[in-house]
Amino acid sequence: MEPKPQTPSGSKTVRVLFGILAYVSLAIGLIAIVVPGLPTTEFILLAAWAATKSSPRLSAWLENHRLFGPILSNWRNGRLIARRAKISATVSMLICAVAMLTLLDHGWPVYLAIGGMTLGNMWIWSRPEPAATADPL
Repeated sequence: MEPKPQTPSGSKTVRVLFGILAYVSLAIGLIAIVVPGLPTTEFILLAAWAATKSSPRLSAWLENHRLFGPILSNWRNGRLIARRAKISATVSMLICAVAMLTLLDHGWPVYLAIGGMTLGNMWIWSRPEPAATADPL
């Protein structure tokens, strides 16, 4: 017997709001792929969560996506973040911090942003990593 597909629950208004959150988060996550300092993984996780409450089609698309699918699978199977994603996030945040320190006045907003990136980076590195798969040869 195959499991029933998950159907969104709640009123139509709630589903629409979750749908908007899912698509906006996905858009920000896609932009974050090329913009240093924006966290891609967190926005994709938020988009996937909101999609499960609003759009089975978007949820399935994210789950089966070649880039986002493994991220979501790792997260659902133990809140894991791959080392490559951790390194990418760290490098992106460092580039952004250096750019802010170089190009902007050193006011409290710059230090607040760098502090937020530091806390986010510490959280990312505190997450466990998926077990390395053994090479069959």
